[in-house]
This record gives sequence, C-alpha cells and structure tokens, in this order.
Amino acid sequence: MRILIADDEKDLNQILAQKLKQESYSVDCCFDGEEALDYLESAEYDVAILDIMMPKKTGLEVLQTIRENGNPLPILLLTARDSIDDRVLGLDLGADDYLVKPFALEELLARLRVLLRKTSTQKNNVLQAGNLSLHLDSHQVKRGNREIQLSSKEFSLLRYMMQNKGIVLSRDTLEQHIYSFDFSGGSNVIDVYIRYLRRKIDDGEDEKLIHTIRGQGYVLRDPS
Repeated sequence: MRILIADDEKDLNQILAQKLKQESYSVDCCFDGEEALDYLESAEYDVAILDIMMPKKTGLEVLQTIRENGNPLPILLLTARDSIDDRVLGLDLGADDYLVKPFALEELLARLRVLLRKTSTQKNNVLQAGNLSLHLDSHQVKRGNREIQLSSKEFSLLRYMMQNKGIVLSRDTLEQHIYSFDFSGGSNVIDVYIRYLRRKIDDGEDEKLIHTIRGQGYVLRDPS
C-alpha cells in the first residue's frame, strides 16, 4: 500500500515515514501543499496524510482540490490541538479522519488501518482468502496451520492483492501501490515477487490462490 505524507515539520515527516516503512507501507514525502498536489497527480495512493498548516497551499486547500477533482482518496488530516474550526472545516470538505498533534504512532497506524478497511470489503484487521490469513496489525501470515515468513515487500504485495481479491491487477497497478518514487528496481520486479509469493503460499497446496491472467496481470482468488 502506498501512502503520501505532506507535512512541513521535517523531523516529524521523517519519523512517520520510517515507521510506515517498518510496517511494510510504501511512502512518499513532501513538505508543502503544492508539492503534495504534484505527487497526487503523478501516482496512485491508498491514503494521504496532510498537515493542515503547510506553506504554499494548506492541507485544507489540497483536500478541497482533491475532492473538487472527484478523487475519493482517503485523507487523514494532522491538526494542532487548538484548531477546532480547521478540524470541522476539514471534515466538511471531505476529510475521512484527523489526528491532533502530538499523537502516538500506534494510534496513527490504527487510524490508517481503519481508512484502508473502508476502501475494501474487510471488516476487521484480518484479511482472509480460503485458508490463507493475513493479520494487518501483527503481520502474521498463515496458510492453514502453517505460518509463512514474508519480507517487507512480499507482505506489502500480498496485502494489496488480498485487499483486492478477485480483481485482476496489472503489473503497473501493483508497482504503483507498493513502490515509492525512489524505487530503482528492474522492469520485471513484480513478476519476481509474485514468484516468491507463490513458492511460499501455493507450493504444496492443492488449491492455488495466485493466478496469472495472460496479457493482463495477476489475481488472488478466494476459493470460497
């Protein structure tokens, strides 16, 4: 899953990015509202975290532009403790949630999980496809009773495919959602990671979950 952080407090921006990367999210960072809009026009994101008080364009102005363009991207606003009017205006403009600074990183992660659930059919922190389960909070992955160890990028890819199970995802779409702008891998990197996932998830199983759709991409199917 790919997240944009827009906050001109560079230390906080860096801390948030490090924490989200540790949680297997792909992260892009910027420091003003105009730059945030440039990023949002250049890539597909799953969530954007916008600080309200940013130079050039405020988080509220960025939010308003996004919604006027018909973009339903989940937006989490970061606000100062005394900016009640801004929080109300943000929600009225179409923000999905807000956090008051200072906040605990674990609360931020929990809010993000809720926002990501809203864009899929999942109702809790466990993704399920047949006897494959993925726990969003603990990062535990199991196929039946067998626990599966995944790298950060494998986990990110599997999480996105499970959140979009039954949907054929092109290589470009998968790359957009699990890599940030600083990615410098080869053109076949998605194929490589799909191969890794198949070995760990489908090898030795009667029912295969990950399927190739020739000329289109990949799909994770729920046999149930």
